[in-house]
Amino acid sequence: MNKAYKYRIYPNAEQTVMFAKSFGCCRFAYNRYLGKRIELYKTDGKTMNYYECAKDLTNLKKEPEYEWLKEVDSIALQSALENLDTAYQNFFRRVKNGENPGFPKFKSKRSKKHSYMTKTVNGNIKIKDNHIILPKVGGVKIKLHRAIPENHSLKSVTVSKTPSGKYYASILFEYEQAIEPVEINNVVGLDFSMAELYVDSEGNEANYPRYYRRKLGKLKKLSRALSKMVKFSSNWRKQKHKIAILHEKTASQRRDFLHKESRKIANSYDLVGVEDLDMRAMSQALNFGKSVADNAWGMFRTLLKYKLEEAGKHMITIDKWFPSSKKCSTPGCGYVNKDLDLSVRQWACPECGVLHDRDVNAAVNIRNEAVRMVSASNWHIHNQNRRAPSIGVNCT
Repeated sequence: MNKAYKYRIYPNAEQTVMFAKSFGCCRFAYNRYLGKRIELYKTDGKTMNYYECAKDLTNLKKEPEYEWLKEVDSIALQSALENLDTAYQNFFRRVKNGENPGFPKFKSKRSKKHSYMTKTVNGNIKIKDNHIILPKVGGVKIKLHRAIPENHSLKSVTVSKTPSGKYYASILFEYEQAIEPVEINNVVGLDFSMAELYVDSEGNEANYPRYYRRKLGKLKKLSRALSKMVKFSSNWRKQKHKIAILHEKTASQRRDFLHKESRKIANSYDLVGVEDLDMRAMSQALNFGKSVADNAWGMFRTLLKYKLEEAGKHMITIDKWFPSSKKCSTPGCGYVNKDLDLSVRQWACPECGVLHDRDVNAAVNIRNEAVRMVSASNWHIHNQNRRAPSIGVNCT
């Protein structure tokens, strides 16, 4: 198995310059051979594979005009070419699957993302005495806020720089672990909620603090001041830095909350059912862009999935067309309210008369559908008939 740990690093002035060179050289290699592949396809209808690009890059370093490429880690340059080749393969794979993906783009010098990846070769990367030793950079001070298990083998390191000027090292480890599936006793369904992040089948809410919305007023004030400054001036750059710090803090708070919520669910339940929602389409169609982005439902699902898998537990994804909100969750009923509007938050079933909270009812249906799908796979589940309380009782 592979697992990455992200640590804050503190390079000195000389190492900061080397990181900047590495970012630039990797960007140059990626853009140069992306342009070459596009040009070759236009002229001859062919393309270059990774090995042809790597060979050409080796010859390019020998030219006096490009000797500066030798200053940085050669493995980092090769990794940039590998990333380009992967982008090409993913593009054509998605085209064959009937999708309409975007073609690989050139990397911009003014992009917010600056990173490069290097791999372990003959022990060239080490962690020793609170320092990480990187090729061509040397020992960089690192904050090891969590211990690395002894059975983990270091595979690669991705060095990145945030818009606020902080440096991080994402270290990928390989390790062996026997994961035994646990017996499924506790099952829960999670329904996406625009305001609360999720509502579970037991009636609990995440109470998401909506960090972006809380900082929106300050962000507007800083952005308004930025728009009145001379572009690329000293004050303009300082203001950009303030905005970057605010965005970074918002993202860190959101990520911290999602980690804690996903860990709480992974520790409490053996099987979790969630809907396979297209959040981008939802944000565009319903004009909920800011709320959808602030909730980060996709990130939450990703964090929850890997935490469950590490513990031998399971997450079941329910089809997005499953009528979770419109179906009555009362045992033995199953009535589908086809005329249910999105603005209706409570509805009474005309068949059994039970008054449902829209989100709790959807979460119960998601849980029941997850149980049905797992039961069809012959997994043994206890407590299948546990049901969350509805609002009120029979309304007839």
